[in-house]
Amino acid sequence: MNWKKAVGSSILSLMLLAGCGGGQGATTGDQGQAEKEPAKEATTYKVGIAQYVQHPSLDAATAGFKKALEEAGLTVEYNDQNAQADANNTLTIANNLVGDQVDLIFANATPMAQGALNATKDIPIVFTSVTDPVGAELVEAMDKPGANITGTTDTHPDAIPNTVKFIDQYFEGNKVGMIYNAGEQNSVAQIDLVKKAMEGTDLEIVEAAVSTSADVKTAAESLVGAADVIYIITDNTVVSALESVVQVANENDIPLFVGELDSVARGGFAAYGFDYYDIGFEAGQMAAQILKGEKTTADLPVQYPQNLKLLINKKAAAEMGIKLNPEWDGIAEYLE
Repeated sequence: MNWKKAVGSSILSLMLLAGCGGGQGATTGDQGQAEKEPAKEATTYKVGIAQYVQHPSLDAATAGFKKALEEAGLTVEYNDQNAQADANNTLTIANNLVGDQVDLIFANATPMAQGALNATKDIPIVFTSVTDPVGAELVEAMDKPGANITGTTDTHPDAIPNTVKFIDQYFEGNKVGMIYNAGEQNSVAQIDLVKKAMEGTDLEIVEAAVSTSADVKTAAESLVGAADVIYIITDNTVVSALESVVQVANENDIPLFVGELDSVARGGFAAYGFDYYDIGFEAGQMAAQILKGEKTTADLPVQYPQNLKLLINKKAAAEMGIKLNPEWDGIAEYLE
């Protein structure tokens, strides 16, 4: 009886030791396997930046775009390209980005967006600084973008009508000088909107067409004596050489209206506008959703600028001989 108990105890002890040993071995093995598994690296996205020309508004839009991707927590490798206002470069740049197999193309301005869309129907494209996405044949409709393209527009529906109304109400004379590149579809669309907004007023446009930024000063000088005010829309060619228009306006006391707030800071008298940084940021938020796989371009309608305000440059007003009207205090913000 005692012998049987002793053998039973020995067998039980061996089983317990084996059980414990097996448990420890399994734990050690699991730890070793965990140690061998490499940590998952964050996905690095390749994004092509295709900007039409370098000037403060488009630069601000690109900065806003990149900031939105940063705030979304994405790791991004950028391929920055600039067409330097040469339409011939747009398709070349777009094809290079396609060849680089980027995950997404950010197209900044209408010609660049058109070049990108001509280059690919597969890679997602998010644009900004596009005045008339439908007229430029980038999207079928604002709420029904294409299979691989969407973005933000730089035309607020009230910007041009409000500017025309302000000129008509507060400034003498009826000749509005406008300098633009007839080769830019977005500019032609804006000229048409200005003409429509002038219906019912005695205002009329005096046009001065340019092909390159080198033509802008000569075009501005041609308006001296022919125009009572000058109105520069968001034309990439003209805005890139805005300082030459400011100089002519200052020297000849011609009020200079512009199409966006950055141009007010550069010496324009006034604009109903918004910050290009904001529309770039909004485009970046759309791009982040696409890169993460949360949305497709077809899911994201084209967005209008969210905030519109009248900004007046007091220093520019003095340079152009414009007396500030107390009535403007209630409707405008002032740049000292």
